[in-house]
Amino acid sequence: MLTDHELRARLRRFWPGGVRWQAPMAALTTLKVGGPAQALVMPGTRDEVTRLINGCRIEEIPCHIIGGGSNLLVADEGLAGLVIGLGRNFAGIGRIGEDQCGRILVEVEAGCSLAGLLNWCADSALSGLEFAAGIPGTVGGAVVMNAGAWGREIKDVLASLIWLSGGEAVRKARPELDFTYRCLRRPDDAVILSAVFTLAPGDRAAIRKLCREHVAARRSRQPKAYGLAGSFFKNPEGVAAGKLIEAAGLKGIVSGGAMVSERHANFIVNTGNATAADIIRLMELVQARVWEVHRVRLEPEIKIAGGVTEKAAG
Repeated sequence: MLTDHELRARLRRFWPGGVRWQAPMAALTTLKVGGPAQALVMPGTRDEVTRLINGCRIEEIPCHIIGGGSNLLVADEGLAGLVIGLGRNFAGIGRIGEDQCGRILVEVEAGCSLAGLLNWCADSALSGLEFAAGIPGTVGGAVVMNAGAWGREIKDVLASLIWLSGGEAVRKARPELDFTYRCLRRPDDAVILSAVFTLAPGDRAAIRKLCREHVAARRSRQPKAYGLAGSFFKNPEGVAAGKLIEAAGLKGIVSGGAMVSERHANFIVNTGNATAADIIRLMELVQARVWEVHRVRLEPEIKIAGGVTEKAAG
C-alpha cells in the first residue's frame, strides 16, 4: 500500500485538481458502511476521467470507480489508492439525433442518476425508460449491472455506449455487447463513460404517472432501513432469491448490526450500526443455509470492494 506521501507525489504527476483525503466511504454508499478512501476525486469531464484512469495505470496506483454507491459494499479496511467518483459532476444528458426508425437517441454521461435521467425524460416527453423508475444508482452502474424491472432491462433500450479500456475511449454498438442477467461482460479494465438510449416520443403526463406507479410499487415491497442496497443476491434461474431465503427460515436473522429484512428476504439491511464484516458474515450465512436447504448457490448482486474480502458480482 502506498503511503499518503507516496500517493500525493504520484498523483501530482498527472492530476492538478483537488483531492479529498481519507474520505469516508460510508457516506458515499447506500449501505452506509465501510472504511475511508485513501484519496477521492470527483471528475467533471470525460477528459478528466480519462486522465485519472490512465494516470493511475501508468503510476501503478490502485484505482476504484464508483457511481451512486447503491450496489457497493466497502470493506471496513477502506480502499487504498484512488477512488474516482462518477457522480453529479459527470452527469450530462443530451439528444444526439435519431435512428433509422425515427426514434430519439439520447446520450447520458455515466454519473447521471437514473432518477435524474427519468425526470429529464419526463420533461422531454420521451418514453422507454419508465421501467427503471425507482432503481437506485447511476447510468454507468445500471449499464454494468444490466439493471431491470417489470420484464425489461437496460440492454433493451441501449443503442451504444462508450467505455475506456486500454487507455482508449471506444464506442460499442448494442450488437457488439454481451449482456447476461445483471451483467455486462466487458474487459476487466473497461469503465463506462456514457450510454446512448433509444427512446420514443410520448405523453408527459402518462410517463410521469407510470414512473410514480413503479416507484410506489417498489417502495411497497422494499424495507425501510438506515442503510440498504438493492436486491442483495441475483435470482437463480426460474426462482426468486428472496423466496429461497424466506423458505430457509432466514427472514429477520441478524449478524451484529446487519439483518435479513423481515419485509423482503432478498435485502440485507444496516439497522444502524452494522459493519461491513457484519454484512459479509450474514451474506455467507445465508448462502450456506440456502445451499443446505435448497442445494442452490446464491451469487451476490452487489460488489464487495476492499480488504481481503473483495469480490465482484457479475
